Amino acid sequence: MPPRKGSSNTPAGGYNRFASLSDISSAAKAESSADTAQSSAVPSEPSTPRTRSAAKRAASATKPSQATRVSVQKTEEDVQKAKAAPKPAAQKNDVDASQSYWKKVRDRTLFTFLMIGGFMTILLMGPAYLILLVLLLDTMVYREITGLFKIPGRASLTDRPNAEELRKELDPDECEEHRRQELWSKTLSWYFFAVCNFFLYGESLVYYFKHIVYVDSFFLYFARHHRLVSFMLYIFGFMAFVARLKRGNLKYQFGLFCWVHMSLLLIAISSHFIVNNILEGIIWFWVPVSLVICNDIFAYICGMMFGRTPLIKLSPKKTVEGFIGALLITMCFAWFYAGFFQQFNYMICPSVNLGMNAFSGVQCNVNPVFHMHTSALPDTLATILSTIARRPVTQFHWTYFQFHALVMAAFASLVAPFGGFFASGFKRAFEIKDFGDSIPGHGGLTDRFDCQFIMGLFSFVYYSAMIRDNTVTVGMVMQTIITQLSVDQQVALHEHLQHHLRSAVQA
Repeated sequence: MPPRKGSSNTPAGGYNRFASLSDISSAAKAESSADTAQSSAVPSEPSTPRTRSAAKRAASATKPSQATRVSVQKTEEDVQKAKAAPKPAAQKNDVDASQSYWKKVRDRTLFTFLMIGGFMTILLMGPAYLILLVLLLDTMVYREITGLFKIPGRASLTDRPNAEELRKELDPDECEEHRRQELWSKTLSWYFFAVCNFFLYGESLVYYFKHIVYVDSFFLYFARHHRLVSFMLYIFGFMAFVARLKRGNLKYQFGLFCWVHMSLLLIAISSHFIVNNILEGIIWFWVPVSLVICNDIFAYICGMMFGRTPLIKLSPKKTVEGFIGALLITMCFAWFYAGFFQQFNYMICPSVNLGMNAFSGVQCNVNPVFHMHTSALPDTLATILSTIARRPVTQFHWTYFQFHALVMAAFASLVAPFGGFFASGFKRAFEIKDFGDSIPGHGGLTDRFDCQFIMGLFSFVYYSAMIRDNTVTVGMVMQTIITQLSVDQQVALHEHLQHHLRSAVQA
């Protein structure tokens, strides 16, 4: 039967009325067909006023009701409006997310090549510029880490109210006092940073440039009293910190004091050992840094292509497949990469002169680990390689440095990534995505150098324990003479040396 006037064709529960358009049209067509069939099946009767009236009533009963026609018309209009309506918010968000992702990829790629180009340029300019670069990065990373202690708009680690809440609670004079305390805390944190670097860089200068420091009257005074001066500067800062302690603010002040010293331990001291690597020979800085970069790149590529098994909960995107794949590729990369750069004296010679650069013709007594060795290949392997190379290949050349590079590659692949995991946990503890926005597409400098600090520290310790050639140098002798002998003893030594040299020349 046709629907009654005022009734609804939409079932209870809010069924979509657009879905009933075809049903309504089908019902109307079915009613029309039924009327035709009924009129053809009923025999004609004499036309009388009574029969004509009954026929009109029957015809009006079989036609679609006004409500049905109105419903069909409205449904068609709604369909047209739905087609012309803008895309849902979810689809729009997907489009925006896709555009944002590709913009980040473009920015990341562009600034990656810019950083590589700038880094290569500084590498060729000499160790002095590399040391300045390390100091600059050290400063910016320290700024990012210490800035986390007081994140704007959030309570600090010590549950201290943020600046907006304090402005509402305090009067103008108290707000000014609070601003002065914040400025003093920031100044003191940078003071400790400066004192720490004065001590560490001074130690490196005195150790690696004895032949210059101990023959100049000004630097000689600096070398003799450097540690005492550094200690007294630190004590002055400590006294200033204690003198500014105030009740009601103690938790915040001691929290910041501990935060600053932990930051110095993790950042400034690690960068000091990186500087020592540069002064021992640029290759001890360049190869470890490159191995970490190589491992990071191929861990991403292998994880994207083969990754299935999560590696660690702190970083859900890290996979076991990416971890192992990056290890194997980094080991192969280390052997050939180290073999290439060990050919250049500029890379392997210690930095005895801060004015040296890649074009200054550096010469030195090469560390034995860079001496070339030759070994015969097994017959089967020699046959295979000769067939591939289409020339006789019966031996291969190697150095001990290449084997040391394999050890560093293993550390860069197995241990250094945990510096990145540590940084990931750090960011999750503070509910932040990146440490900063210093590098577009990459985040902060800490996000890019979190693994380099632990790698630089390992490289220096490994070099000092396993590789350093502990021979007596002129600088070491000068240091002993000046610091251990009196002036009269030094004069006597000078006379003995003159006599010995005359004898040696005459002989």
